[in-house]
Amino acid sequence: MVQSSLNHRTEGEEKAGRTRALSYAQVISHLPPDSSLTLRGISWQEYEELLTEVGEARGLRVSFDRGRLHIITLSAEHENIVAFIQDLVRLVSLRLRVKVLCFGSATMKRQRTGQGVEPDVSFYVQHAEAIGSRRQLDFNTDPPPDLVVEVDLYHESFSKFPIYVELRVPELWRYSGQELTIYHLQQDQYVEAQASLALPTLTSQTLTNFLLRSQNENQYAALLAFEDWLQAQPS
Repeated sequence: MVQSSLNHRTEGEEKAGRTRALSYAQVISHLPPDSSLTLRGISWQEYEELLTEVGEARGLRVSFDRGRLHIITLSAEHENIVAFIQDLVRLVSLRLRVKVLCFGSATMKRQRTGQGVEPDVSFYVQHAEAIGSRRQLDFNTDPPPDLVVEVDLYHESFSKFPIYVELRVPELWRYSGQELTIYHLQQDQYVEAQASLALPTLTSQTLTNFLLRSQNENQYAALLAFEDWLQAQPS
């Protein structure tokens, strides 16, 4: 996670903040899979301290929007779908020789807007060369990922869209469990589109078809079929 410096506080305030963050982390640790928790009136400092306590934990996503803290816990089914989408993108990258950098669910946050979010997976494509080999990013100065993905099996991600708008993420994929929808950022809202900006070979229909196939058959068979489909595409 990219850490921002905290505003100056007294030792007592810092201790109280750490205590609250630890309490929140303890509550989160007892949440069952596919559950959510929303807290309001949370300060930026408390959000930062909670991130320090929980880290980029597997099976957990944390978002923050001007005092509203939202935590969701994820199932193995959810994580398997996310991994499959990563594999699809990796195959496209290798087959079409397109440089793609995957930053997983790395926290994207910007203190001046009071917002932070963890996508299910994020990719740099158009800006991959600009990022180079760096693994630590500062979203106050670095460009946002070119593409983020949200998998909504038991939770909704629409509440996170305004955060992505503020961060100026140009493309978002949302998979509902039945359909993958591609969104492009146009001015200050996301608009549905047929094909990807970052990876134009991929359309919402193609991605939906292979995602459903991975659920109805198995991921290995679906990946082999996707590889065959890629090879049949015009170069």
